Amino acid sequence: MPTPPTVPRPPRRPAGGPLRWVRRYMGYSRAEARGMVGLLLVLAGALLLPLLWHPAQPQYLPADDQRRLDQLAADLAGNRAPGRADAPREGRAVRYPAVARVPPGPFDPNALTAAGWEARGVPHFVAGRIVKYRDAAGGFRAKAQIQKMYGLEDSVYQRLAPFMQLPDALPARAPRPAYAAGGPGKLPPFASTGKFPGKPKHLQPFDLNAADTTQLMQIRGIGAGRAKWVVQYRNQLGGYVRPDQLGEVFVLRDAPDLVDSLRKYTFVRPGFAPQLVNVNTASFDELYLHPYIRKGLARLLVAYRKQHGPYRSAEDLKQIPTLKPADWEKLRPYVRCD
Repeated sequence: MPTPPTVPRPPRRPAGGPLRWVRRYMGYSRAEARGMVGLLLVLAGALLLPLLWHPAQPQYLPADDQRRLDQLAADLAGNRAPGRADAPREGRAVRYPAVARVPPGPFDPNALTAAGWEARGVPHFVAGRIVKYRDAAGGFRAKAQIQKMYGLEDSVYQRLAPFMQLPDALPARAPRPAYAAGGPGKLPPFASTGKFPGKPKHLQPFDLNAADTTQLMQIRGIGAGRAKWVVQYRNQLGGYVRPDQLGEVFVLRDAPDLVDSLRKYTFVRPGFAPQLVNVNTASFDELYLHPYIRKGLARLLVAYRKQHGPYRSAEDLKQIPTLKPADWEKLRPYVRCD
């Protein structure tokens, strides 16, 4: 039986098409290759879309812009026109109500109003300044005071000066009295001028913890401010137990001579008991107000008390690491551990 002739088949197209190269050289699976190609197409579309789509640009109309500019310039010129109530001050002169002039004649500057000064030719702002100064100073005593007024022209003053019912100049001051110790016009050391009471030359020592500011001010060099600080520091401490504590006062730290004067005329009464601070019951707000404790040590005192229980004596305060022996010695007279 004869063999049927073979029909040649068309060449077989390689499977995968364009993805074959990607799969061969990149080692991707078919799904991964398709995903990568899709991602590239999306990126290409995102890059090409702005180039293909352009929004409509607004049309520029120069004639319309010129019309608006002309209208704005006209409005601005109208606002600056003289005579308008809302015109800027620099575009027009300031006008004040007209005041009728009066003929020259004698007048009392202390009884004249601002309108009266204007009626005699003084500018409006200078007239108000003269009246304001007169009321603040309690009246004029001489023409020289008016002559020094700022803004008053000399020609206006010379025209009005003959009619002012005031002396030309202030009365001369009385000469200073002569003192035997310092010569004419000079005060001897520590002499009283009469304005402030003099300091006593022979002052008896007094109790530092019972003195008030008036008593402290009797010491030379101690004024009201320093006396107030001495009393305030005493209240913060609970009382002075040693005279050398005066050197700790803020305003006396750089004045050893004043500290020596205070120690010379003051004393701490023997057996004086200062106001004590109970470190077992006092709160943080009560402890840190003491000058020898402050906030840092107050926190440690409260924390140590909570961890180890109440203090049995002032010696227990030495267990706090940051408390130096010198500071403990100063603090010990003010501490109790009930």
